[in-house]
Amino acid sequence: MMGHAGMAATAVRYLRSVGAPTTAAAPAAPATPLPRPALRAVREGERAPLDPADFRSVLGHFASGVTVVTAPGEPGPAGFACQSFASLSLDPPLVTFMVARTSTTWPRIARAGVFCVNVLGAAQGELCRGFAVSGGDKFAGVSYGPAPATGSPRLTDIPAWIDCTIQAVHTGGDHLIVVGRVEALGTDPAAAEAGPLLFHRGTFGHFSP
Repeated sequence: MMGHAGMAATAVRYLRSVGAPTTAAAPAAPATPLPRPALRAVREGERAPLDPADFRSVLGHFASGVTVVTAPGEPGPAGFACQSFASLSLDPPLVTFMVARTSTTWPRIARAGVFCVNVLGAAQGELCRGFAVSGGDKFAGVSYGPAPATGSPRLTDIPAWIDCTIQAVHTGGDHLIVVGRVEALGTDPAAAEAGPLLFHRGTFGHFSP
């Protein structure tokens, strides 16, 4: 009968023959975290590091698309015009948008836990203005239907839409960074022919190839 030592030697020979490790790998050293930047709010009586008007003016040179972020709710749906939207990840499929902490619409979207990003076309500047105001019934006279995955309002005749569930919310100064997991999405080729609605230096424009 083979003893324990013989059994161990046989096992080691077998593992070596199939290319398996015969000893446990040493645990990886923990990664050294990057230093956190020194961040703090500007105290009362201190001068802000940047003039807000200058900040807005310079950043306004970056042209962006325009969206309307919507969500279902009671007594009615919620929505707001959003310029700060971007794709974030392909795997898993994630998108992100930023919203001011002072927004009165965001708490309603947060309660719903879902949202739909409606990408606006070149001729939809007035539609965007309607969702950019605070208060009132922003959906009055607006045609929409339910997005397939979440039931969030999907506006009619828009070039593209992205239907999402809220995955995470992060703080970012006076804004919140909302991350959504994409559950469904689609385009309207006919609506997309007119091109996108663009926002640049405080005014709307369109793309001319």
